[in-house]
Amino acid sequence: MAEQSSVSPLMRLHPADNVLVVRRAVSLGDEVPEFGVKVRAQVPSGHKIAARLIKQGEQICKYNTVIGAATRDIEAGEHVHTHNMELVDYYRDPEFCADVKPVDYLPESERATFQGFVRPDGRVATRNFVGIMSSVNCSATVINQIAAYFTPEKLADYPNVDGVVAFAQTSGCGMSSPSYHFDVLRRTLAGYARHPNMGGVLIVGLGCERNQVAGLMESQGLEAGNLVRSLVMQETRGTRASIEAGIEAIKEMLPIVNQVKREPVSASHLKIGLECGGSDGLSGISANPGLGAAMDILVRHGGTAILSETPEIHGVEFMLTRRAVTPEVGQKLLDRLAWWEEYTRGHAGQFNGVVGPGNQAGGLANIFEKSLGSAMKGGTTPLQEVYEYAEPIDKAGFVFMDSPGYDPVAVTGQIASGANIICFTTGRGSMFGSKPAPTIKLTSNTPVFEQLSEDMDINCGQVIDGKLSIEEMGQEIFDHILRVASGERSCSEKLGLGDHEFIPWHIGIVS
Repeated sequence: MAEQSSVSPLMRLHPADNVLVVRRAVSLGDEVPEFGVKVRAQVPSGHKIAARLIKQGEQICKYNTVIGAATRDIEAGEHVHTHNMELVDYYRDPEFCADVKPVDYLPESERATFQGFVRPDGRVATRNFVGIMSSVNCSATVINQIAAYFTPEKLADYPNVDGVVAFAQTSGCGMSSPSYHFDVLRRTLAGYARHPNMGGVLIVGLGCERNQVAGLMESQGLEAGNLVRSLVMQETRGTRASIEAGIEAIKEMLPIVNQVKREPVSASHLKIGLECGGSDGLSGISANPGLGAAMDILVRHGGTAILSETPEIHGVEFMLTRRAVTPEVGQKLLDRLAWWEEYTRGHAGQFNGVVGPGNQAGGLANIFEKSLGSAMKGGTTPLQEVYEYAEPIDKAGFVFMDSPGYDPVAVTGQIASGANIICFTTGRGSMFGSKPAPTIKLTSNTPVFEQLSEDMDINCGQVIDGKLSIEEMGQEIFDHILRVASGERSCSEKLGLGDHEFIPWHIGIVS
């Protein structure tokens, strides 16, 4: 926990740090006696100033972790950012399993509950959608028009159905098959089709695409039935007839899908996808560790926390390998990082250390500093397993799923893997939502929460303001998750977000 003061504009995150984090903006000449510094520049909140003289070439430490090195002498009180620090890679000992600590699991009788939908096969849902999937971009317009027919007025007779949603995508052809890209696309589509939050599914294809509907269903073990239907446009007399046939298929599903009702279920059925976007220098101090504390609570209750965004653990992967339950699990994570190094070689990807303009404006100087905060979303419990993108998650506890750092792609993979709630932290104010799993957005600071109050669910700036501890913030987040899982609508749901955020990962060339 950072040193707290109701008046100090600065925070020291660890006694060994040689930088201080700006809690609220400081000006040239400001004196901060509790830290013995005089500010030498105008510095925004979330940024860093030198706690003492940092010599040229000296390592710069935040949270007792190296995030770079000084490119020149930096006087105490100076702004520390991209203009006077550089990314310096160094060997990081993975120390497999060194920090594994036993989890104090709660007995079933003491675990939290939420109001969920229980499927006939025992799977538990937090929402109840009818989904329409496109096997290829060529059927995207058709599925969107089918979904558009089912307005709120037409669904009024089905109060237990959350909506009819189209999951259009931009691939399915112009790609090598077989290939890793092809396999990932099919795995993603199937993950959505069999997701507990989908009460019924219609898959629509064109007919001549590489990703044939019949091949998709057979390869992924999707069995046709009353609630899993398909049609092919070239076999259904074209666009207009396909739209009409799709509408009729959904009409037949709706009475069946509407039959389920919410009932009390254990929080062990929750699988939470952890995402961050538009991060700032305060994200790693409030929202991310606050969410991590909530995930520690969730794991104790038997639930699952899914960390992703592989490029955004680059530089701090040792924080996770030390928590791996076996060396094999830790090595899986390193293998995915090695894959990314090869995949991005010769390209200006995040493995070059450069973060986005919004991240930099918010105080993050490079990928190591961003990763330091990003990894905190996963809490402190053991790393149980590492999964590839959209691979079904079959172990409870804290796990990692490989994905890009691009928010919609990462979340799409998490939902395909089984996440039934998404928790999305942001410092700059990302506007994001998802279906069929709802997104809860958490802000790192109070000004953004107040400015974007219609979009943001939880204000983790209460930690920065000294009103809540990380542990208290974690409990507030966990309680909020239970309410949303029980049907309370998140801000993104109220705004209608989630219809266009289904973005499967495109890997390799398009031919």
